[in-house]
Amino acid sequence: MHECMAPFGGFDHNAQSLRVVTHLEQRYAEFDGLNLSWETLEGLVKHNGPLLGPDGAPLGKFAGASLPFAIRHYAERQDLRLDTWPSAEAQAAAIADDIAYDAHDLDDGMRAGLIDIDDLREVPFLAGILGEVEQRYPGLEKSRKIHEIVRRSITRMVEDVIAEALRRLGEVEPASVEDIRLAGRCMVGFSDPMAAAEKDVKRFLFARVYRHEDVLAVRRLVADVVRNLFARFMSDPELMPRPWSLGLGGLDDQQLARRVCDYIAGMTDRYAIDEHRRLFDAAPELG
Repeated sequence: MHECMAPFGGFDHNAQSLRVVTHLEQRYAEFDGLNLSWETLEGLVKHNGPLLGPDGAPLGKFAGASLPFAIRHYAERQDLRLDTWPSAEAQAAAIADDIAYDAHDLDDGMRAGLIDIDDLREVPFLAGILGEVEQRYPGLEKSRKIHEIVRRSITRMVEDVIAEALRRLGEVEPASVEDIRLAGRCMVGFSDPMAAAEKDVKRFLFARVYRHEDVLAVRRLVADVVRNLFARFMSDPELMPRPWSLGLGGLDDQQLARRVCDYIAGMTDRYAIDEHRRLFDAAPELG
């Protein structure tokens, strides 16, 4: 989607979440969006940390560029203080998301046969857990062994985050959420040893799961679906169903591209494939 939108301001999935809950959802008579609290929107946008430095320049993956369209657009309506850290709750949600992704992808990778249990010995953190499981439960059947490995990985990471968060909070001794926002660093995260271990897990998953040829083959098919849908709707936007096809006459290319992007970004996998089949009489078989 970002490739298709490159000439029109780009696309960022996290920023699109903000656009969904503040603009695209239309449930109330007097305004668009879901009427979420400022704290919820703040956490949604910057749960991984500040997006702007003290000088107002974008940070992290946006450094040297500009913030995504959806964030810039919403910033005209409300200040989410993009140069500060979010609340502790948002930070906790962010690290929980990382832990869940690691565990889920590890579980999926083993159950799908993309990685073997013995492959985990390549990663010290996972090798240690595997050794514990094998020592305590010799001869354990594969499905139960996978579950034990995954749940112990989650437990280790969660316990580490709790201990490290308590340590950091003890150093700062915040008296309010404002103290958390202005602490200058994350309050809820991994200890240095666990952060290194988690990076090892991510590197392993990237090489053995995310870049597995079977996974890449599906990604290529899905990318073609998105490209084809975007090109077709840009050339003939009337093909979009209502309400997406309403009021097209007053849109310039930039606005039309954003309308098409919003429509495609909101599709489920199955709906996107069905739309591709409707428009091209063909759809990929994703297994």
